[in-house]
Amino acid sequence: MTLSNPQPLQWLVRPDGLRLAVRQRSGTGPTLIFLPGYMSDMEGSKAIALDAWAAAQGRAVVRMDYAGNGASEGRFADGTLASWRDDVLLAIDRLVEGPVLLVGSSMGGWLALLVALARPERVAGIVGIAAAPDFTAWGFTDADKALLATEGRIEEPTPYGDQPYVTTLGFWQSGQALRLLDGEIAIDCPVRLLHGQADDDVPWEIAVRTAARLRSSDVQMVLIKDGDHRLSRDGDIALLIRTVALLLDSI
Repeated sequence: MTLSNPQPLQWLVRPDGLRLAVRQRSGTGPTLIFLPGYMSDMEGSKAIALDAWAAAQGRAVVRMDYAGNGASEGRFADGTLASWRDDVLLAIDRLVEGPVLLVGSSMGGWLALLVALARPERVAGIVGIAAAPDFTAWGFTDADKALLATEGRIEEPTPYGDQPYVTTLGFWQSGQALRLLDGEIAIDCPVRLLHGQADDDVPWEIAVRTAARLRSSDVQMVLIKDGDHRLSRDGDIALLIRTVALLLDSI
């Protein structure tokens, strides 16, 4: 999918000098911020569809690539969950006035929760798409952890692209330090969780655990029985946009 009127690429400079690629569309708030998944970027079908909908509705939206991903500068292997969280916080602090609504896919859903904890006064709502909090805990076998400890990285084939799926020890350690599902997640804004029950990467039970741990009383979960991890079919994207629209109307 391509966007008929994409916003021009702009650059957000981190304190260490790395430039982050951002596409920002002005409009009414809260500003939608799309957070891609692991080894993904802002040009995916869900991000493009959300941007196109925002353009038609006159809604403000920001798409971005974390350092080392997509068009942003840096090495992917240098990125950690904490550093990518900080990339999102930098974008919110520098580029956006007023409240934001975070839309996070897979790892982006974990980041959305971490960002909301760091900026509770800015985050008006969260939509998670196959959100994957704590995947460094439940997504790795003992053999994986041993390989990380000895080799410093794991490379695996992935059906989602040509490049191998790389996990570094630094990323894994960062994820372990930012786990959320062992206690209450002190977030009070509305949260919507969309998850496919045919997801081979993130078990749908993670959505149930996340909903249970969130302090907010306004949490809704939608399970898509035949939905896979990507949730990028036309019907899935229609559900995402409908969920975002309803949430915006309520906040």
